[in-house]
Amino acid sequence: MDRIFRLSARGSSVKTEVRAGVATFLTMAYIIFVNPSILSQTGMPFEGVLFATVLVCAVSSVFMGLYANLPFALAPGMGINAFFTFSLVMGMGVPWQTALGAVFVSGVVFIVLSVLKVRELIVQAIPDSIRYAVAAGIGLFLALIGLKSVNFIVGDPATLVSFGGLSPQVIIFVVGLLGSGFLIIKKVRGALIYGIIGTSVIALIVSAIVVAGGGDGFASPPEGVFSWPSTDVLFKLDIGGALAVGMILPIFTLLFTDMFDSISTFVGVSEVGGFIDQKTGQPENVGKALLVDAVSTTISGVLGTSSGTTYIESAAGVEEGGRTGLTAVVAGLLFLPFMFLSPLLSFIPSVATAPILVLIGIFMVRPLLKIEWSNFEVAIPAFLALILIPLTYNITQGIVWSFLVYSGIKVLRGKFGEIPVMLWIIDLFAILALILAG
Repeated sequence: MDRIFRLSARGSSVKTEVRAGVATFLTMAYIIFVNPSILSQTGMPFEGVLFATVLVCAVSSVFMGLYANLPFALAPGMGINAFFTFSLVMGMGVPWQTALGAVFVSGVVFIVLSVLKVRELIVQAIPDSIRYAVAAGIGLFLALIGLKSVNFIVGDPATLVSFGGLSPQVIIFVVGLLGSGFLIIKKVRGALIYGIIGTSVIALIVSAIVVAGGGDGFASPPEGVFSWPSTDVLFKLDIGGALAVGMILPIFTLLFTDMFDSISTFVGVSEVGGFIDQKTGQPENVGKALLVDAVSTTISGVLGTSSGTTYIESAAGVEEGGRTGLTAVVAGLLFLPFMFLSPLLSFIPSVATAPILVLIGIFMVRPLLKIEWSNFEVAIPAFLALILIPLTYNITQGIVWSFLVYSGIKVLRGKFGEIPVMLWIIDLFAILALILAG
């Protein structure tokens, strides 16, 4: 172990790394329930997506630990799964098989960019303010999805949206939000998991009471506990359909979201754990870590889920003392038993995952503190990214318009030299996407 993971050199031990791996797993295991519940709205079988989710988490995390020797765990990304479901499939009408093909293609492009080191040019071209705003906008988008799923927010012909009124589901949602939020405030490991389980139990009880009173139920007990993994979405990707001209911007959006989510995570967790190269100021082994992330996205399309990415929850393991890839390996292996529990997990109602989406939205808006809001040159495009993503129900629109407005302001102020060549190229793709969409 010491030879493989350099435990002694990093001042760690097997016991510490195992404890850290468990902590990381507990803080991110909610994805086992949440990812299939989101992607299944496209028509994809819940059981198949659950199996794919578990495989991506396990394989990617173990690969990160063995190849990059970093305590970073991976899973299908929150926000990316929302784009896959609500923008790509339900919004654009793209078949989910083609959407999986787009995930695969974006992963291959990510690998090429990583190997050729072009990703650095892209990273440097995107203003930090837009990157922060996009992350926060996706957080608001997830919160909106959660609120809509329990009819807390409903459509209204006069005001577009409004409060849906009190109902058993809304009340359960509020209880779940308060309970899960309290656990987070108390820094309980696995707070989101406990929140999902507790809210599900409450939903089962209340639903049974509603049915007994002659109403419509919204939760039912599982029909079983164990079953063999479902391969319904395995190798079902349509690569040919993903290579159509109209898929250029969706693929770019998948690539952009994945890449910047990963880089932000690497920087943030590396700062916490002290994994910063003193010579370059960059996270240690960032090249290897990004390559693992790219491979994770590629295999996600093959296995049947949205893009895999590095999780910020990895910071939980780092805070527990995890300093090597053994932490990621342990976290990855802990996912595997859940591939046999799809009957038990598939019963979890949307009212139990909705509070989690709102809480994740809260986590994701924190980067807004880093934006210089007093500088309108960066604040205007950042605000557009923040607000257009949830209001258009489309991540792509927020990204596209923020890029174009940022460049437009620079042009109007005569600051052509502050627009990198790569950003001009991105702007051209954005204009092309708007023309194709129109």
